[in-house]
Amino acid sequence: MSVRRPSARADRSAGSAIPPAAVRAAPTSRWLNRYFQRHAQVLLFSLGRLTQRPLGSFLTVAVIGITLSLPAALHVLLHNVSTLSYSWESTVQASLFLKGDVSEAQGQALAERIAGEPKVQSTHYISPAEALAEFKHLSGFGDAVTALERNPLPAVIAVRPMPSLSPAETEALVARLGQLPQVDQARMDQEWLKRLYAILHIVQRGIGVLAVLLSIAVIIIVGNTIRLDIHNQKEAIEIMKLLGASDRFIRRPFLYTGVWYGLFGGVLAWLVVSAALAVLAGPVAQLSSLYQGGFHLTGLSFGGLLMLFVAGTGLGFLGSWWAVSRHLRAIQPR
Repeated sequence: MSVRRPSARADRSAGSAIPPAAVRAAPTSRWLNRYFQRHAQVLLFSLGRLTQRPLGSFLTVAVIGITLSLPAALHVLLHNVSTLSYSWESTVQASLFLKGDVSEAQGQALAERIAGEPKVQSTHYISPAEALAEFKHLSGFGDAVTALERNPLPAVIAVRPMPSLSPAETEALVARLGQLPQVDQARMDQEWLKRLYAILHIVQRGIGVLAVLLSIAVIIIVGNTIRLDIHNQKEAIEIMKLLGASDRFIRRPFLYTGVWYGLFGGVLAWLVVSAALAVLAGPVAQLSSLYQGGFHLTGLSFGGLLMLFVAGTGLGFLGSWWAVSRHLRAIQPR
């Protein structure tokens, strides 16, 4: 009885058996590599086209950068003003005017008791004599005040709430302290701060509207530039269509050109805002030192900078896509 040996072809197929999943993955991997290679080539090719006409490319990037720098600068200004207003809010004080029959010892004891509350950061007792001396120094009516027979100013407890309290919690705290039997009246002037926050809210909305309008302007600028590029390369596009090139293949360099315009415009906008902050940093620091403050201008954060670059790149892509979609279909080989 003879045993039949497997053929050489069967041996080779058995020895080199590849899982079906790996067979499917290999063409997919090669397709992805070719896909990214083609896009990388077109990306570098479009960058090279920009360097061939440096003056025109720079002017387009300059217009985009200046347009993007305006909302970016306003955003930085709003952020700095908001930071400054927060520091003002943390220094807001409530004034508790004590009744006339409260002695100095009772007033100091009340100030210490209020300072021990968890929602109070600190207190300071101001006697009637200290209040009168401060009024003479600040008002300039020292001689007139000296002519008075008695001191008309009451004792005051200056209360500084915790900075973490919300405006509603601060108002509730002042109202509760105003109900103490030793307190005649409680005052806390936050109306100016509320007005400031309302103004900042309006400015924030205005910056949003301005950013939308300027974004449309960037799209129009990039679209018009790409339209001129398409017009200048009309004959080359006709030849490529005669040779069988698809619209997707022809469209790709123009889209990447718009992306480069937007990205470089975002970088230029960042440089413009940084230069403006560098110019203003010295005078602002000097003004802050006059008020015994340590306020300094801050620029775009990493998130804001990334958003600026992404916005510029996206607007450049939208502008080029809008122009190519409108004008590329109109070019047909004759």
